[in-house]
Amino acid sequence: MSSAEGRPPSYGSTRGRPRSEAVEQAILEGVMQLLEDGVPLADVSIERIARSAGVGKAAIYRRWSDKEDLFVDVMWAAEPAEPELPGTSMRDDLVVLLESMRQRSLVSVLSAILHNAHAQMRSSPKLWAAYHSGVITPRRDLGLKVLRRGRTNGELRTDVDLELAVEMFVGPLLTRAFIRHDPDLPDGLAEQIVDTVLHGLRPVSSASA
Repeated sequence: MSSAEGRPPSYGSTRGRPRSEAVEQAILEGVMQLLEDGVPLADVSIERIARSAGVGKAAIYRRWSDKEDLFVDVMWAAEPAEPELPGTSMRDDLVVLLESMRQRSLVSVLSAILHNAHAQMRSSPKLWAAYHSGVITPRRDLGLKVLRRGRTNGELRTDVDLELAVEMFVGPLLTRAFIRHDPDLPDGLAEQIVDTVLHGLRPVSSASA
């Protein structure tokens, strides 16, 4: 779990007096526990958070101007660091990226946050925008960087639409993790997806090798 101190400065709470880091952490973990227990985000009230965290409601209101700001900080606190890419080949980097996604999908609190963020997409555009800019966009950009380097190195056909290619790699994993009620995310899935997609995206000489 990453530290809440790493959150982007454009999001988060409006705070006044100096705060106790232990209390803040207890509040963030209290929300995560509720989500992990299957409580829908819409039903996570300030009163319920206070009971889960073992703090008073005033402690929450002193740190966050509203519930949405608190939920944004919960997302930052729950997100792991970006994976370190080996840089040995496009294929190896893509496998590491997808394996990181697979591992994240197996963490119940991260899965709950993804489902809740998607469910709140229309009723809470602020929350979805925060999730999109803070979680989805950086990982998409990292995938595009890997593909651009692969194209430069001759590991990818020059006519490939990179935006579409990124979706072709992450789509199967997201479908299994997010749409299926019983996710099937076995070991080796990242390698299987990458190798299957690359078979059609590599230059002809490489694909037939």
